[in-house]
Parts: sequence; structure tokens; C-alpha cells
Amino acid sequence: MSSRFWWQGAVIYQVYPRSLMDSNNDGIGDLPGIIEKLDYIQDLGVDAIWISPFFKSPMKDFGYDISDYLSVDPIFGTLDDFDKLIEQAHQKGIKIIIDQVLSHTSDQHEWFLQSRENRSNAKSDWYVWADAKEDGTPPNNWLSIFGGGAWQWEPRRQQYYLHNFLTSQPDLNFHHPEVVEAALDNIEFWLQRGVDGFRLDAINFCYHDKLLRNNPAKPVDKRLGRGFKEDNPYAFQYHYYNNTQPENIYFIEKIRALLNRYPGSVALGEISSEDSLATTAEYTDGDNRLHMGYSFELLTEDFSADYIKSTIESLESQMTRGWPCFAISNHDVARVATRWGDNQNIPQKAKLLSALLTTLRGSVCIYQGEELGLEEADIPFDQLQDPYGIAFWPSFKGRDGCRTPIPWDDAKPNAGFSEAQPWLPVAESHLQQSVRLQQKDPQSVLNSFKKFLAWRKEQPALLTGRIEFLSLNEPVLGFYRISESQKMLMLFNLSNQNQEMTLKLDEKYEVITEHGLTSGSISDANVSLPPYGCLCLNLID
Repeated sequence: MSSRFWWQGAVIYQVYPRSLMDSNNDGIGDLPGIIEKLDYIQDLGVDAIWISPFFKSPMKDFGYDISDYLSVDPIFGTLDDFDKLIEQAHQKGIKIIIDQVLSHTSDQHEWFLQSRENRSNAKSDWYVWADAKEDGTPPNNWLSIFGGGAWQWEPRRQQYYLHNFLTSQPDLNFHHPEVVEAALDNIEFWLQRGVDGFRLDAINFCYHDKLLRNNPAKPVDKRLGRGFKEDNPYAFQYHYYNNTQPENIYFIEKIRALLNRYPGSVALGEISSEDSLATTAEYTDGDNRLHMGYSFELLTEDFSADYIKSTIESLESQMTRGWPCFAISNHDVARVATRWGDNQNIPQKAKLLSALLTTLRGSVCIYQGEELGLEEADIPFDQLQDPYGIAFWPSFKGRDGCRTPIPWDDAKPNAGFSEAQPWLPVAESHLQQSVRLQQKDPQSVLNSFKKFLAWRKEQPALLTGRIEFLSLNEPVLGFYRISESQKMLMLFNLSNQNQEMTLKLDEKYEVITEHGLTSGSISDANVSLPPYGCLCLNLID
């Protein structure tokens, strides 16, 4: 354990700054609000905070459209506030990871404002520009994730520019060496300010196919999964050419070389490709690429023991030298208590899901509110902020339901988040899950979360051990975690019904209850698991 890197087996707490805490009562969370809640975050027992973008931005995609990589947007505070956050987090033993959105910028970034003017300026090739076809249509059939074509006409240049996301998010041209160097300079700016790492947004989207070849059509039965609904045209194609190009390896190796100059810093890549598990394994292969990668495979609506087992085993078979990272919630998908929920035994299920996530091999990202067991908020159309949800309403309500403010105190206006009207409403259903109420209840989801993480920190097998799955029948998931000094067996009942099974063990064992979860029992070879129960065994030679 003493020789492991800090990020191996780490629990990383994702903060969506707009919704954590509003310090100046303008309805929007900010960096001083994060500072205000550092004691709470420290008390959770997490190792690091990942902060979603707080850079200067027109906020068309709420910070993922950056207009200045080196400035804090005034709604979030100042660079001095960020420096204070770094200092105070480090004093509490908490690492700070920040988002870097490298593949694209805002259309208000000074680079793009210059690039769009003509075809001869110094930044003319910094973005992906292409001539129209003979009939005036876009150069190929690439699509935007947010709906419609991925090309936007620019009359100043009489050309189209590429946008894999919103039209206000033009894609940078990483085939241009100056773009690569500018991106590295932006990363180093924050390294010099003391950040401990980066979550690299859409990192496999940095390079595009130079030949601009058309993406092939995808059969109807292949259009589900990876977070895209069947009514989103983006799912109609194999995205072989608009992302995940071979040249991207060169770029991530450049990033790693830079981080190596700042010992202890880490790169976590968000990866969404046609085979995200294979890409994650490739991007983390060896010691000269990303330290960690995570994909959307556990952020889908699929919830079964077989799906989780097959997903992890597939990654394990391919990731022979890399380090995985998993998340079951984030700011882009419905909250896991709803997405994997059945509206029964919600508190107990929330406890189980966090325990399951944090006992998989690798590091984990916990999204703010997950420790409270928050469900997806229902936002009416007239209060939606997310352009994705507005575009696809009513079949898809967007991402606002997982981005509502944290309910700190149910007895205060706006649940203690702000004295002003919040940018998104506090969900009425969240009030009974407030931090104030849960802190007073020893059996709450929050207190169970803290107890489980404190126990986990003392288990070498859970921090760095390998994983081996058992072949069990639904809905029971079981796996060994094995290190040099410890062998554990974890059994999870993923249903709201009691489960009885036979399991013969050759080793001696002791049942562990210190983690605080509802536990099962084992007698001879007979195992009993209560609804959403967890049985943890320490195996003894």
C-alpha cells in the first residue's frame, strides 16, 4: 500500500460548481462556495475533488465552451479564489483535479474570432475548416452529438467549420502543431498553480480524419447504448472518422510527458468511442499515456449482474498495463438512484451502489449528491437550461435533472444553497434527503457512505488488488479482490428480494460487518442475502 500512487484506488468527488454552494447569493454556485464546503467534503473521506469547468465562458454549454482557458469566469470568482481553494484543499489532504476541455473552444474564444475572419490570418488553420461540396452542402455526413449536422457555415471565410457538439463549440485542428503546443501551455498554466491533475473532457475527439471521409451507417439494432437515445441521429452512424484517430496517441503522450515534469500530477481521460473499453485500454497502456481512463459503460441504463460483470471483465482482458476508473453518475446522465432504480428500498439501494462502485478494481468518481442517494429531479420544460434537453424535448429531458443544487438544509430557503433564486430549482423531492437531516441519522445514506469509505481505506485488496468474478445467477454479483496480503469476497444482491444460494468455499473465512452495510449470512455452503444486501468475507489461508 505504501508504494502505490495516490490516485490508485482513489475516490474522486466530482463537484459541479454551479450547484454545490452559492457564496454570494446570485443563484449560482462558485469557487468560494467550494471552499466553504471543504470540511464537508473532507469528512466524506474522499481523496480528491474533480471540479467541472469554471473558466471564462459564454455558458452556452455551462462552461464546456471555454472562451479563455487561463481565466476564471466572474460568476465563479477569481484566480485568487482558485489559489485559496488549492491551498485550503491541500491543507486538508485533498487533491484538486480540474476539467480541461481540449478538443473544442467557445466560438467567442479569441482564437476562433481571428480564425474565422479569413483564410490567411495567423490562426486560420487552428480550427477544422472545409470547403462546401459543389452543391453547397457540407463536406461530409458527420453529425453533432447535440443533434443535426456537425458543420456550420461561416460566411466570412466561405467555408464550413466542424463542431462535434454545439454550433458554438468549434473543434480545434490538432493536426496543426501550434494547437498542440497551445493546449499544453494551457495545461501547464494550471500545473504551475498547484493542481494535482486533469479530467480530460472528450479526449478522443481532439483529432479528426484529415481526408474527411464519411462515417458509415449503423444498423438499427446497433443504435442503442453509450448514452445516445435511439431518436438522436448521432446513433445512426459508426463514428470512425470524426474522433478516436491514431494521431491522438501522440497527443496524449505529449500530455503525459508534461505531467511527468510535475511529480504526482495525474491525467484522467473521458472516453466515448465506438469501442470505448478498447480505447480506454489503448489510451492507458504503459507509463507514457494517460494515468487513468473512464468510459460511459456504467453510465447507461443497463443494470444487471451480468452486464456489470461482462463490462469489467472485457476491460480487464484488454487493459493489461493500465489503470481503470469508474463512475456510475456524473453531470451528463440521469442520477443512478433513478437510472438504476426501481423506486423501492431507495436508501438501501443507494448504499449498495456506492459500495459496489468503490469495491471494483481501480479508482472511482463520485458525483456530488450521490453520497446522499439523490434521485433525478423532474424539471419542467419552462425551467430547463440544458440546450441538449431543450432540443430533444419531450423524449429526452436533458441533463438538468442531475444538476440541481445540493440540498444542504431543508429548513432554509432553497435548501441552504442560496438566498437568491437558484439557476435551477431545488428539487422538492430532495428536501427529505438534505445533509442536515442525514447527518443526524446514523443509518442515513450519507453516514453509511462515510463509514464505508473509512473502512475501505484500510483494505489493501480494495485499493490495489486484482479482481476475479464468480459465475453466479442473477441478480447476485460476486467477485474476489486479491492483494499480496489480503483476499476478500464481495457478494451483492442487486434486487429488492431476498436471495438464497449455495456457494462452496475451500478457504476459511470471516464475515466482515465493520463496513456498516446491510449484511447477509453464510452457513456451511448456504448464503442468504437480504434485499440490496452485501456480504463481505475475509478469506484466510
